[in-house]
Amino acid sequence: MRTDEPIDVAVLGTGGIGKRTLEHIEHEDDVTPVAVCDSGGVAVDLDGVDYCDLVAADGGAVAQQGGSEVAALPDGRSTDDSIADVIEVHEEVDAVVMALPNIPHSFIPDTVERFLDAGYSGVMVDVLKRSRVIDWLEEMEPELEDAGVTFVCGAGATPGFLTGAAAVAAQSFVEVEEIEIWWGVGIESAYEENRGTVREDIAHLDGYDLESVAEMSDDEIQEVLDEHDGRLEFHDMEHADDRLLERAGFCSADDVEVGGILDVTQDEKPTTTTVKVTGTTFDGTTATNTFQLDDETSMAANVNGPAIGYMKAGVFYNRNGIYGLHGPAELMPGF
Repeated sequence: MRTDEPIDVAVLGTGGIGKRTLEHIEHEDDVTPVAVCDSGGVAVDLDGVDYCDLVAADGGAVAQQGGSEVAALPDGRSTDDSIADVIEVHEEVDAVVMALPNIPHSFIPDTVERFLDAGYSGVMVDVLKRSRVIDWLEEMEPELEDAGVTFVCGAGATPGFLTGAAAVAAQSFVEVEEIEIWWGVGIESAYEENRGTVREDIAHLDGYDLESVAEMSDDEIQEVLDEHDGRLEFHDMEHADDRLLERAGFCSADDVEVGGILDVTQDEKPTTTTVKVTGTTFDGTTATNTFQLDDETSMAANVNGPAIGYMKAGVFYNRNGIYGLHGPAELMPGF
């Protein structure tokens, strides 16, 4: 799926996902980042932000040097509300990639509302994980359609890439009985820039939730990791794959189970990422279709590649007058 014109993109967030998104865009001839922001800084250049410098800079768009804020980019500056600064140029932006934290739950829906209030009309893509956020976004769908916004939710790896794989694997069946998604991520060398993701994952452990981990210090987060020897194992997670697959009509959300292993002590994947879809074919056979990711593909490649691919699909939809909310099981990413 190819678009007819170049795509000017704003990237919200320069943590692990945001930086890797910018690195991936470097390989996309038809995509240009024109605005990039983090919690303390923003860089806007309608000819293209020099994202190579940004990726290499510690601290994102604004680096701290000697206690004072110094722009890490020639066209970057500090700001108290970086998202507002991006919204100011929304008419120049074809697509907004939200590489934002999922803490609190309302952060992504609130950000979408800000763009809608400003009159934005284009594409928005997120890599959210939590099932309950889908409900809020579905309530906003009439607003999205009225504004001419095409919103692709849960467009990373899981939900996203693996949700789409499950949707394809389900095509063999007339009835899907069960979908199991099992992922493995090793992030020793990328731990510092993925602290937000680790914090959010800890919220899936027994005894924790997003509200409690939001109040925890970095030292307390480290204590949890130490208690588990740096290896966190999850079962029956509240992951948006279930709601997105249900929304697309493949199965009930109760028939989807997501789990996995996060290891911060190594870069190698602690387990192979696998999707299993079990169902009944039209001729009465019960079978399981299995999809696996190669252990050598990195988390960044499996998150940010699909995010850009789903963004391209969203742009194709938007430029053809198709608006509203769409999940990764409802459309195929472009390349």
